[in-house]
Amino acid sequence: MEQLTVDDSEHTTRRMALTTYLRRALRLLSYVVATFVVLSIGAVLILRWLDPPISAFMIRERMTAPIRFRWVDDANISPQVKVAVIASEDQNFPAHYGFDLKQINDALADRQRGRRVRGASTITQQVAKNLFLWPQQSWLRKGLEAYFTVLIETLWPKQRILEVYLNVAEFGRGVFGVGAAADVYFRKSAARLNAYDAALLAAVLPTGRRIVSGGGVGASLLPETIAPEASLYFAVPPSLNAHNVSPPGGL
Repeated sequence: MEQLTVDDSEHTTRRMALTTYLRRALRLLSYVVATFVVLSIGAVLILRWLDPPISAFMIRERMTAPIRFRWVDDANISPQVKVAVIASEDQNFPAHYGFDLKQINDALADRQRGRRVRGASTITQQVAKNLFLWPQQSWLRKGLEAYFTVLIETLWPKQRILEVYLNVAEFGRGVFGVGAAADVYFRKSAARLNAYDAALLAAVLPTGRRIVSGGGVGASLLPETIAPEASLYFAVPPSLNAHNVSPPGGL
């Protein structure tokens, strides 16, 4: 009887120690999560007005090679570029809240049929990924991408989302933002990019790795790769053409 009492006491002690350990672990985890939430909300809120000096993708690229980056304010970006990028990347951008459910459903259907899956990421999702995360696919990254997408859509106006995207998107290896792309490939400012220039730049998104550096537009771009996608801009729906941009006669 005395032996049972001792065993019960030891078991109770171990159980209490385990409970204490679990409580401390949960308390620490809650502190970590709360700190992350506060800092991430603060960072996204500040970037509504403060232009990001660098992005996570730029930091990653800078580890292996030099990068080109020059911020351009929204007012100094050609309307042609804005329309072309929306038409090519995210035609529902003005209407959705960060996630294009129709594109997601279509991508899932294509996967089930064994077809090549077209990316369903919206412009907002790409901003979240490029600015804060990393390119490798994983459930963790997709979860964080969704979290930052909600924050960005909640705290930023659409105009700011598009402005930041055009400044952090990669338009060629180590060439980040429309300002640097305009300098490198067209030898002109972002404000002076025309419809043809805009279509060529929009066609290389979202990966930005289909441009080859060189002198002049003809040597810099790969027409056989991007011409079919560039044509998306010239078929832009009137509902997206908020800037009343008139497409040229042809490529």
